[in-house]
Amino acid sequence: MSTYEKYYVPEQSRFPIYAATSLFILVMGAASTINALGQPDSMAKYILYAGLASFGATLFFWFRKVVQEHLAGLDSAQLNQSFVYGMAWFIFSEVMFFAAFFGALFYVRTFSVPWLGGEGEKGLANMLWENFQSTWPLLTTPDLGAAYTVPEKSMSFPGWDKILTWLPLWNTIVLLSSSVTVHMAHINLKAANKNKFNIWLGVTVSLAIFFVFLQALEYYEAYEHYGLTLNSGIYGSTFFMLTGFHGFHVMMGGLMLSVMLIRSVFYNHFKPDPHEHFGFEAASWYWHFVDVVWVMLFMFVYIL
Repeated sequence: MSTYEKYYVPEQSRFPIYAATSLFILVMGAASTINALGQPDSMAKYILYAGLASFGATLFFWFRKVVQEHLAGLDSAQLNQSFVYGMAWFIFSEVMFFAAFFGALFYVRTFSVPWLGGEGEKGLANMLWENFQSTWPLLTTPDLGAAYTVPEKSMSFPGWDKILTWLPLWNTIVLLSSSVTVHMAHINLKAANKNKFNIWLGVTVSLAIFFVFLQALEYYEAYEHYGLTLNSGIYGSTFFMLTGFHGFHVMMGGLMLSVMLIRSVFYNHFKPDPHEHFGFEAASWYWHFVDVVWVMLFMFVYIL
């Protein structure tokens, strides 16, 4: 006779409502902040900060509640399977998110800019801007206006003679190395070697912080030395939207791994039982996803 396993249903919670509300404030604040660029008196950034703080607080208390329920033994194999499906769908939604921006980059480079240069059946050479040259990266916008800035150079591959000072290369090395270190942490966790798990996970978190530092340095270089900003036409827009959103996801992934490190070091979570490892495994899946996105960014934004 087969035994029936009860599915644990948590008590009624307001966390989903809090999360939806704070996420709405966050998105509205982000959109308003972008539209208010160049307006120093705008209050839009404070809406963004408020949404980000409230969303982060909601996730903290929500996940803490889930961990407490797990430690109390209230969950089950069925619920754990639901967690796996939930994380898989979350990563899939992130795939679709980045697909939209990569699709925009593909459309601009493959269709829009060549059409404006007179290529293809829909070519518009000299109809909008005389002597427009179809090149990528597109550093000049013919209809400049006061809102646009013309960059001196792009962030693309500078040539083999300058490769050792090219920040995107070091970013790639750091992020791919972090994918190896988080895998080593996973191997040691499954082998019940908590000390090595903590060491490798600590190295991964350190590499995540170093990556964010290098990207901030790259943004400083772009703004201050190259004149490349969000107002630098379609190239500036696609560059900063893709790399900026990826950098935000790196910070989210690094925060997830940091929480796992704190849980392991200070609270001795993640017992030898494989069913106790899902929190870390979910964070590591997300980190590998972030690494894959960066490889695509490196190829299509910096190299090709």
